[in-house]
Amino acid sequence: MITIDYQNRKPIYEQIIERFQALIMKGILEPGSQMPSVRSLAVELSINPNTIQKAYTALEQQGFIYSIKGRRSHVGDSSKLLEQKKLEALQQFRQFVSYGKEIGISKEEYLKALDECWEEGEQND
Repeated sequence: MITIDYQNRKPIYEQIIERFQALIMKGILEPGSQMPSVRSLAVELSINPNTIQKAYTALEQQGFIYSIKGRRSHVGDSSKLLEQKKLEALQQFRQFVSYGKEIGISKEEYLKALDECWEEGEQND
């Protein structure tokens, strides 16, 4: 389900958070579906269960998952979170465009770069 890059300087729990966020936002993990148990995921990834629990706690605080006492964690309804992330991304994009205009990047250069980035993203999906 998820993989960890042990060469990456980013802490393992952050990698787990990012992987699950991506799976949830892309709809691969549907709202209401069960998350893997902490123990099974720890065994699968060969890492300490406390690391998984730390990632799950962060995901729950962010609203991506919820837990029911005595049962596993479940995927939450992330539609509001996804909309918020989109708004944040568009705001960052506007800031980049504004900065680029200040330093002389033309609309054509931006569109070309956008097309190239878009194509690269589709190849990685």
